[in-house]
Amino acid sequence: MNLGKVAVMMGGKSAEREVSLKSGAAVLAALRATGIDAHAFDPRDQPLEALHAGGFERVFIALHGRGGEDGCLQGALDWLEIPYTGSGVLASALAMDKWRCKLVWSAAGLPVPEYEILAVASDFAAVEARLGLPLFVKPANEGSSIGISKVKQPGGLRAAFELAAGYDACVIAERFLSGGEFTVGILGRRALPVIRIVPAGEFYDFDAKYLRDDTEYRMPSGLSSQAEAEMQTLALRAFEVLGGRGWGRVDLMLDAAGRPWCLEANTAPGMTDHSLVPMAAHAAGIDFRELVVGLLQEARHG
Repeated sequence: MNLGKVAVMMGGKSAEREVSLKSGAAVLAALRATGIDAHAFDPRDQPLEALHAGGFERVFIALHGRGGEDGCLQGALDWLEIPYTGSGVLASALAMDKWRCKLVWSAAGLPVPEYEILAVASDFAAVEARLGLPLFVKPANEGSSIGISKVKQPGGLRAAFELAAGYDACVIAERFLSGGEFTVGILGRRALPVIRIVPAGEFYDFDAKYLRDDTEYRMPSGLSSQAEAEMQTLALRAFEVLGGRGWGRVDLMLDAAGRPWCLEANTAPGMTDHSLVPMAAHAAGIDFRELVVGLLQEARHG
C-alpha cells in the first residue's frame, strides 16, 4: 500500500479532547502496525497549514466534537485539497447539530422522537406535560453524552436545561422511549450488525461509554432477523439523507410497541477500546487494522 504520509487528526480543543486522544492513539498504532507512514497531528498545537509543510497526503479524522466533526475541519481540508476519512462538510455539520438533523430527517419522512427546543423563557412545566416524564435533555451540538441528563421528577426540567445550556446555546428536550437503545455502524453502503446497548446506570452517559466496564453490548441484539434488517435499512437511509459517506453510526431507540426511531448520527465515531463501530466491525469479521486501513483507502476531499 502506498497511501503516502498520513496525519491522524486527534486531540483538538473540544469537550471531547480526551476521548479523541484515545481514538487517535488506537488508529495511529493500527496504521503504523501495517507499515503506513502515520503521524499524530493535534490542531490545538499546530496550524492546519502545517499539513502541507509537513508533506501529508491524507488525513484520518479521529477528532471528536466541535471543530472536528462539525464540518469545520472538513471544509479546511477541502480548501487544502487533502483527502480525509468520512463525510464532507454538509453531512458533518448536520449530524453534529442534533436539532437540524431532526429537521432534515423529519422532512424526509423518517421517524424522530417528539422534542422541543428549550430557552430561558420556556414554560418548563408545560414542556414536561407535553412530552411526558421521564424525558432527556441534551445540548444540540455536543457528543459523547456530554451535558445530557434524564428528567424523572416534575419540576426537574429547568435544572437539566441549565446544565445543558452550559455547553451549548441550543438545548433539546426529547421524549423518552422505553423499548431499548440500539446503534448501527455504517461502512460505505453497508450496515454492520445491530448492537443493543444496556447501561448499568440510568442511561448511556459518558461514564457508561468510556469508563465503566459493566455496560452490556449485545450482539446479537435480541431482535428478530426481520426487525434487525428493518433497523439497518432505516439507519442507512438516515445516513444517506444527511449526505453521509465513508463511515458513520446511527443511534436509534425502540418505543414500547417495538417501532424504531432515529436519535442521532455520528460521522466521526469513536475508535477507543469501548467504541461501537470497531465492535460491530469485529462481529462482521473485520479486525481493527483492516477497518482503519480500509477507511483511509476511501479518503477523499470535496
